[in-house]
Amino acid sequence: MDRLSLIGLFLALASLVGGSILKGAGLASLWSPAAFVIVIVGTLASILLHTAPAVFKHAFTIVRWVIRPPQSDRRQLITQIVEWSNIARRQGLLGLEAQVEAQSDPFLRKGLQLLVDGVEPETIRHMLEIELSSQEHKDLAASKVFEAMGIYAPTLGIIGAVLGLIAVMKNLADPSKLGHGIAAAFTATIYGIASANLLFLPVSAKLKSVIAHNTRDREMAIEGLISIALGENPRNIESNLSGFLH
Repeated sequence: MDRLSLIGLFLALASLVGGSILKGAGLASLWSPAAFVIVIVGTLASILLHTAPAVFKHAFTIVRWVIRPPQSDRRQLITQIVEWSNIARRQGLLGLEAQVEAQSDPFLRKGLQLLVDGVEPETIRHMLEIELSSQEHKDLAASKVFEAMGIYAPTLGIIGAVLGLIAVMKNLADPSKLGHGIAAAFTATIYGIASANLLFLPVSAKLKSVIAHNTRDREMAIEGLISIALGENPRNIESNLSGFLH
């Protein structure tokens, strides 16, 4: 679990609520059904028009990575690759067949299967790099869903404020309604800017960071598998892969 993300979400909420209280606006000023409909529902409508169904679904599948990113232990992976190298040197590449089904990661399982099948090293690299590129493209497209929401929300907040001011202008004859009306109008702006800068854009940036880390892990796995296919010494493999730890 990523505790920093949890702390960030808590502080984002606390800064908004605490700031409203400290400024004397109170909690009630943060709630406006009209602003919610215009900004939040409007942002959702915009992103549904903007995004393909498969990308939208994948975005809300991987959003959990903000709190629970995929498990990653590069040192353990290096140890595992060196172990596979030792098995291959003692028993040949067919000795890795028992390791294939033991892998929970489909990417590693495919790479090991290609080794067992005796596929040429350059072909293995080409096939795995295509799969890696495709997965990275799919994940990045999903992360950009939240980036787009962060772009649309502030604009819709401005629209909400303008609509609120229009309603205020219609009640100029009643001064008692002006203060409340203007305050309600700017609540939409708060919704738009706050949701973009405290939620949507940070979520997108965090997902991109996790995706980059996952990609780097798989690049290391590819180098290790190719080294095994080339019959390199396990110590050399470990030394080369250690560069990915920095």
